Amino acid sequence: MTDDRDPEDTLREWKDAMQGEHAEAIANPDPDETHRIEGVTQVSHRVYFAYDEERGTLERDYSEQVDDLSDPELRACSCGVRGMTPEEALEHVRAAREA
Repeated sequence: MTDDRDPEDTLREWKDAMQGEHAEAIANPDPDETHRIEGVTQVSHRVYFAYDEERGTLERDYSEQVDDLSDPELRACSCGVRGMTPEEALEHVRAAREA
């Protein structure tokens, strides 16, 4: 018995199901969980090295921050809902406060 299903259709169905579950988790947070929105961001630094002739090594001399801290594009909640846009995170936390 062979499976004649189109893999693209299967992937599309899976994505639709995952997006539906994601939207449900955002709109209907578990009232028994703690909800705290978090995100990860990175600030870049330029690091300068000096040559230590005695040791024959490069040693960190100093560094400077080259960009500012920015808000992350995707956010998560401590309850386990991940990959939310800022708008979705706001919807989620508001719904949690109303529950």
